[in-house]
Amino acid sequence: MDTQNPSAPPCAESRNTGKNHPHAGGLTHDNARHTTRFTVIGNHLAQHGELSLLAIGLGVHIQSLPKGARVDIKTLTARFPEGATRIAAALRELESHGYLRRERKRIPGGRIVTRTVSCNQPGRHGSAPEPARPPARRPAPDSRPPRKKLPAVPQPAYPAPTLLQTAVDLLAGLRRHDPRLLLSATDADHLAPGVAAWLEREVTPTVVRHALTNDLPEEPLRRPAAFLAHRLAAQLPPLPPYRAPAPPPDTPRRLRNCGGCDRGFRSAGSDRCRDCRPPHH
Repeated sequence: MDTQNPSAPPCAESRNTGKNHPHAGGLTHDNARHTTRFTVIGNHLAQHGELSLLAIGLGVHIQSLPKGARVDIKTLTARFPEGATRIAAALRELESHGYLRRERKRIPGGRIVTRTVSCNQPGRHGSAPEPARPPARRPAPDSRPPRKKLPAVPQPAYPAPTLLQTAVDLLAGLRRHDPRLLLSATDADHLAPGVAAWLEREVTPTVVRHALTNDLPEEPLRRPAAFLAHRLAAQLPPLPPYRAPAPPPDTPRRLRNCGGCDRGFRSAGSDRCRDCRPPHH
């Protein structure tokens, strides 16, 4: 059943006059504005091209009824002069075109009843059309330019976890020397391998810190992480010179007494002097 709307505007009065329109004998409207007891009916029903006049009239009548009204064949036959056969045929027309829908429901107590649903807009489910939803607001495009990638930094030959943690700690402490060198955790993780490569070349943390914080520019650092990455790559010290491993120290020769002649002599391991050793020694 359609929703009654007392604020609905009346149809515009026809201006078809013999002076202004060739069909002077056509339809004119003598309309008055309804303020109570009226129903808005769509022209898709009132001027339907396939429904019979009886089906159109019956559809208009059903849409004007309040919720809960009975619209079975027996009730409609008692209300109108048309017989049960014609009314049943008109109900079938309305149902086939979507203006009526029959649903079987189980009510408390277990009994099944048939409920008739009147549709003022065929194809839409519900007692009334859904209000139009406002279009979804798209988020405003980000006007900021995308962040540039940081320059590459040197990589250590053996990135031990302890070495990388020392590098991160060194980078986190740079802000104590200059607040402009405050780094995010992501930037510190990117720069840590570069610092580890310096430490791997036998450069102390103090020297690395001095190389990164010495002679900073006076102007603001817009990208401190990129500045430090450039210094780590551009000022990377060379590998330390190769040093051969030191030979093991000589075993000291201790003074002892010979086990054969009891004469004193110095020896690294033998317990007999040269004269008392067997020939094969």
